[in-house]
Amino acid sequence: MITRNPMTSLERRATASLATLYSFRMLGLFMVLPLLALYATDMPGASPALIGLALGIYGLTQALMQVPLGMLSDRIGRKPVIVGGLLLFAAGSVLAAMADSVTGIVIGRALQGAGAIAGSLMALVADLTRDEQRTKAMALVGASIGMSFAVSLVLGPAVAAQGGLASVFGLTAVLALGGIAIVSLVVPTPPAPQVEYGDAGTRGRLLLRSLNHSGLRRLNAGVFVLHFVLMASFLLIPELLEGGLGIDRSRHWQVYLPVVLLSLLGMVPLMRQAERYGRIRQMFATGIAALVVALAMIGFAQGTLWWYLALWLFFVGFNYLEATLPSLVSRTVFPGGRGTALGVYSTCQFMGAFAGGALGGWVLQVFGPASLAGLCLALLVVWLAFALPVPQVAPPPENSPV
Repeated sequence: MITRNPMTSLERRATASLATLYSFRMLGLFMVLPLLALYATDMPGASPALIGLALGIYGLTQALMQVPLGMLSDRIGRKPVIVGGLLLFAAGSVLAAMADSVTGIVIGRALQGAGAIAGSLMALVADLTRDEQRTKAMALVGASIGMSFAVSLVLGPAVAAQGGLASVFGLTAVLALGGIAIVSLVVPTPPAPQVEYGDAGTRGRLLLRSLNHSGLRRLNAGVFVLHFVLMASFLLIPELLEGGLGIDRSRHWQVYLPVVLLSLLGMVPLMRQAERYGRIRQMFATGIAALVVALAMIGFAQGTLWWYLALWLFFVGFNYLEATLPSLVSRTVFPGGRGTALGVYSTCQFMGAFAGGALGGWVLQVFGPASLAGLCLALLVVWLAFALPVPQVAPPPENSPV
């Protein structure tokens, strides 16, 4: 049941500012999704595999840095880690904007990913909200990601039409600097950590406990598959829109915008059924099933109307699962290990993005689009089979994180 108690003014301020910060950062990431597979083909030495690497390398460096920075945020505080990560993200954006080859974009995207703040940011959301308001706060942050996705699919093609990929990466750098201003001036400072993190053995035990927790493992595997499918799909969808439906790349936003906005409405009944009526398991499975049906429809759809319906289902499933998964992690994790657990979760999220881009690009180049779509469908079916039962969301009774 969703609590009827309202958020405090500090919780509203924290949630709104962090949702804005997260949307700024994800806007920079999402803007390139519908563009790289189209615009990078004109660069020297471009190939599907190299373009896929450019799309996914961000996820690899994110994955490598999430746990160390999540643990560091448990020790020194969330805000210093987030500001440092945004500075790296801005530097990588500038480097990618200056690149004249796909290899240069790969290097810039790798530096962007080194600013791995997703786990620390979600931990900060949890730090600044009470238990009974945390799901609502996480859902609002998740909804902001969906909104940034919608905006990016309109803004990205419009900006690229004027100045190419360089202008898109330049705007990403500006958004990162705006995020630093939000962290410094608007986001409340959370209480000091309740656990002493100076001992390396304690930090190691927190990490091992996060890795060995069966509920967290299921959630981590799920977010890996979700972001693999997202990245791999955007190696296919832009070309299918341009080549299959004959829609010019400058007009792709006219396809994306209505289906993404309507998908935000489509996820509302799922969230209501899950939280108000306790049907978390059923709605979780429904979100995965929506992705399965959507990809199957994309492969066989005939006509524009069916394409719109397939894309709508895809974004309903993606937006719902993207909003739900971090909330489940924060409610499943043991006391004192939230930053570490969300760091592991974010590592799996971005490893999925890396694999979806890099491996997906290789599969596309060697075996073709049908094989890539089949791989995505297979992963989703396996996830649907093993994701249930959904992990218990009540924290374990222990008072100590070790």
